[in-house]
Amino acid sequence: MNHITKSKNHILIPLSLAVLTACSTGQNESQTSADKVKQANYVTDVVTYVNPLIGTKGPYNHRQAGNVTPGAVVPFGMFNFGPEHAYTEDLMAESEGISKKILEENKRVPVSPGGYNYQASRVKGFSFTRLSGTGCLGASGDIPVMPFTKDISFSPATDPINAYYSAGFSHDDETAIPGYYQVGLDNGVDVKLAATTRTGIAKFTFEQSDNAKLLFRTAYSQLGSGDAYAKVDAERGEITGYVTSGNFCGYLGEYNQRDYYTLHFVAKLDKPITGSGAWKDDQVKQGAVSSKGGMGYGDNGWPDIGKGSGVWVDLGINNGDTVQMRVGISYVSLDNARENLAKEQGKQTFAQLKTNSQTAWDNELSKIQVESQDSSKLRVFYTALYHSLFHPNVFSDVNGEYMGFDQKIHSISTNQTAQYANFSGWDVYRSQLQLVTLLDQTRGNDIAQSLYNQANQFNGIWDRWTHNAGPTGVMSGDPSTIAIANFVAFGAKDFDVNGAYNSLKKAAITPTEFDLSDVGCPVFCRGQKPSLDQWQEIGYISEQSNSWEGASETLEQASSYFSLAQLAKRLGKEDDAKRFVDEAGYWRNIYNPNATDTLGYIQGRNQDGSWKNEFDAFSGHLFVEGSPAQYLWMIPHDGAGLAKVLGGETAMSQRLDDHFKKPDGSWVLYRDSAEYADVSNQPSILSPWMYLHTGDAYKTQQTVRETMKQLWLDAPDGIPGQDDLGQMSSWYVFSSLGIYPKYPGRADLVLSSPQFTSAKIGNLTIHAPGASNDNIYINSLHVNGKPSLNSWINEAYINKSVTLDFTLSDVPNKSFGQAIENRPPSYSPTNR
Repeated sequence: MNHITKSKNHILIPLSLAVLTACSTGQNESQTSADKVKQANYVTDVVTYVNPLIGTKGPYNHRQAGNVTPGAVVPFGMFNFGPEHAYTEDLMAESEGISKKILEENKRVPVSPGGYNYQASRVKGFSFTRLSGTGCLGASGDIPVMPFTKDISFSPATDPINAYYSAGFSHDDETAIPGYYQVGLDNGVDVKLAATTRTGIAKFTFEQSDNAKLLFRTAYSQLGSGDAYAKVDAERGEITGYVTSGNFCGYLGEYNQRDYYTLHFVAKLDKPITGSGAWKDDQVKQGAVSSKGGMGYGDNGWPDIGKGSGVWVDLGINNGDTVQMRVGISYVSLDNARENLAKEQGKQTFAQLKTNSQTAWDNELSKIQVESQDSSKLRVFYTALYHSLFHPNVFSDVNGEYMGFDQKIHSISTNQTAQYANFSGWDVYRSQLQLVTLLDQTRGNDIAQSLYNQANQFNGIWDRWTHNAGPTGVMSGDPSTIAIANFVAFGAKDFDVNGAYNSLKKAAITPTEFDLSDVGCPVFCRGQKPSLDQWQEIGYISEQSNSWEGASETLEQASSYFSLAQLAKRLGKEDDAKRFVDEAGYWRNIYNPNATDTLGYIQGRNQDGSWKNEFDAFSGHLFVEGSPAQYLWMIPHDGAGLAKVLGGETAMSQRLDDHFKKPDGSWVLYRDSAEYADVSNQPSILSPWMYLHTGDAYKTQQTVRETMKQLWLDAPDGIPGQDDLGQMSSWYVFSSLGIYPKYPGRADLVLSSPQFTSAKIGNLTIHAPGASNDNIYINSLHVNGKPSLNSWINEAYINKSVTLDFTLSDVPNKSFGQAIENRPPSYSPTNR
């Protein structure tokens, strides 16, 4: 147990200290960068630079696609109105596993998370709710409505790939812009969609009136449903009902094969309903006005083909008529869905609602201003910002009510404007929530309070991946602690910070029955601090633990404890801060200097202190979604400490070189051997910034720019890997500006070279007049007019204006960020 150290003398100290004060640049400049800056000419009409189809295409395997969702949605909207695609035989041929599951195992499989796949050619409906960029194959996708023009000759439940109950489309007749979606179907129906926060509106224009109908596929959420109900009221022109669902990632384990939310809806039509019918499972009833029954989740988390219910309505229209459908939803009740619809739409026209949604997007996207003549870069940037602002979602109704994790109705707290849901913690704690808060501290307050409310409703547990009204336990670590500390660091302080801190502290020091249980493990471990008893007794999480994987869990928890230390310090709790920063140093207990014959790595460790056998540093399956080679760099708070154990800054820089480049000098940034970086996935996104702790800041500049150049494209396949509810897009947004929030629980920013000539975000103004594809290196920097060699800035910009003036070059200035005093701080226990 040589590497296990638990200090009794806790103190928070930075190994390298730097401030925003003047430092000599070593450059002979006749003018400062600030002197050269002209008035920025920021782009306007930023909505026009967003292309929602970027990231909708990728390798057919959904694990390597962006999985984003074009459709009608406003920022952070509950209602996300868009297409649910259907399989075709040629699409199934792309995946032998999917084809077998559908045709041989008789299972329902979503075409893609979020329902949309650029390679698909058929639509099976337009759903009210979707998640954007998830890794697991599907979630939500509730109440798909399909404009249809054929006879109902058999149950839609028994159509294996919806070959009959769907319609073809072409991207040539498809429009996707923020807040609006349009597509022409080959059945002669043109579809237009718009949305408000909690409601949607659709215009279905039928070329031919014969057989015109709408199918409400009530039970057909993307991964099934426990129950569903729909009712037709022809006299009122209404269809109402609900779906009860859950099952997020349920095919990966039994724990989530359950219901945990119910979505209620009311749909109002402006054309007569002349007839109706219903189906349940394989039975069809012409003339029926209601249906009830869920799809279930099958025997393994995949719903069975042949299950489910829905209704259809026949429409009394003429050729070329447009049927308008207004929809309100609520996770509380039908009455609330009606109220949401009445208050958010009223008598506004489709055109007015479309304009309102675009205005909402313009207001949000304009919170970051940039100057550039490169329209392609602008499209990639503003699309990334757009995708960063989908989640979490407003979850409370206009009257303030929402369904809690205890499955009881609650009202928002007095300091909230809305309750939020859909928190993919393991992903978004790294930079997305920081971006959201930097742009809108009120929203940050609301999300923070929402997480605290959920924890209070769930036995004090802060769940790591929340979906609507349910905890799912998906992924690893304790992202909620980091998220709360980040909210406060980035200026969101108007929620119950003390209550949240006390809850998080209790979770950090008091093992619960869930921490000590393996229920749901490995993917859905219920404990917020899995095997917390081991953390306290031996200083790491072992291979024999209630976690997904002990070594990667230890690194995640180290970041969590560091963030908790930062929050404690802000609240004046110095003893807690010293304790928790010491525990953040437990990552050292799983560093094995003799992991291989030549190199040390983070390595899994047994409970008795011995190292896990059969170690392979390049295995992509030893740790959670990554290899030991990739996880080695996931120590954001102690880069100098990592350099020390690796043999010094030169050794660390060389190992990073070998991680990003093959021996022939070619870059490796995406989905190659797990020996190398994969900057499309969370365990690797920090690694380019770790050069800053070696003094080779220019290599960070080079690597970040190369990553953006190679992986982020102005094309449907322009997002590398899953976008994970906006996390990866937020990485790109920050990186484009030459800044990144590296530290859990702190708002300090590390620096790279901006790719725009000017930018403004929050209180930060950034000028880089020489920015170009060639000028990727920082030649000099002035901070508020004073020269600086620091490769980071402290948190001062949160509360006051700070201007960064960069001079860029195509040749690196190796003195920038090189000296120890110019590097970002590292934090370590006193006995190090």
